[in-house]
Amino acid sequence: MNAVLRVGIVGAGRMGAKRARAMAHCSQTRLVAIVDQDHERAETLAQAYGCRAGTNWEALVTARDIDAVVVATPHNWLAPISLVALEARKHVLCEKPLAITAAEAERLVAAAARNGAKLKTGFNHRHHPALREAHALARTGCIGRLMFLRCRYGHGGRAGYEQEWRANRAQSGGGELLDQGIHALDLFRWFLGEFSEVFAVLGSSFWHTPVEDNAFCTLRTADGQVASLHASWTQWKNLFSFEVFGEQGYLIVEGLGGHYGRERLVVGHRAATFGPPAEELIEYDGDDGSWAREWEEFVSALREDRQPLADGFDGWQALRLVAAAYESAEKRCAVSLTGGEHGEPGLDRGLSRRYQENCRDHRSGSHWPRG
Repeated sequence: MNAVLRVGIVGAGRMGAKRARAMAHCSQTRLVAIVDQDHERAETLAQAYGCRAGTNWEALVTARDIDAVVVATPHNWLAPISLVALEARKHVLCEKPLAITAAEAERLVAAAARNGAKLKTGFNHRHHPALREAHALARTGCIGRLMFLRCRYGHGGRAGYEQEWRANRAQSGGGELLDQGIHALDLFRWFLGEFSEVFAVLGSSFWHTPVEDNAFCTLRTADGQVASLHASWTQWKNLFSFEVFGEQGYLIVEGLGGHYGRERLVVGHRAATFGPPAEELIEYDGDDGSWAREWEEFVSALREDRQPLADGFDGWQALRLVAAAYESAEKRCAVSLTGGEHGEPGLDRGLSRRYQENCRDHRSGSHWPRG
């Protein structure tokens, strides 16, 4: 790796701007170029960071003066652009959900391994201080064997939300489960490991779009540990709540800063004789620094020649859970991740017909859309 990591960003929308800001103060990084279908938007962001602008993503991801690429486009172009970058032997940080289908994500993981490149999925929630501390505490065993996790995550959209690209199945591949819910699925795996069964109920309760605005999912490990998720575009007031319960206590993370409220961690210990638990409250002030910490971890992984935290494999496995949830909602039954329940093919042998249909045209059109 060069003394300074030379980076290009594909997508100059909200996420691309966040990524540029996150790497701006990293002395080991130099932002070389930003491209977007909207040249004016690319030029505006590039001027702010003193780099070149363009509209040709293929030229950027194959350029000789680029070592790593950040892909920050709508979902339907994440995998195609990342694949070209990986085949060009560029390291890639790809925004979640990494791809629209698990099969696409699997191809990205294989391409990274084949070309000696590092692939990171943009699961920045792992870098929030309360979640990092909760994970570290859980690993120490301070609350005993973990029994179940519970997450509520949502917002209320905005006027015209049903007209945005996230509500367009061809561009997004899915609704709230792929939008915010996949962050929770990744955190579930981070805390509990792999899951063997998924049951989900999905619906469009308010926005009346082709994709779900609410997702209710229950997941179970082979050891009987359970995780429960409600992800919602009809929360109205932004909410993030992540709870971890063990035999000896609990860890509760609330807020992500900004519109989600002050980030805080409650550490509870079950009394030996039961009754009211002893609690400790830790609050985290300041702006959301998860993006900068995530970028610094990615750069460190490249320098140390190791897999980054939340790598391509993690994105792939989270998408397998999403696929299982969509299949479960369609069939109205639990779906096994190890293949073959209820006389139907398991996910190891293919996705549900509806899920494939949802994604069939996700790369239609000759231009990649605005982020």
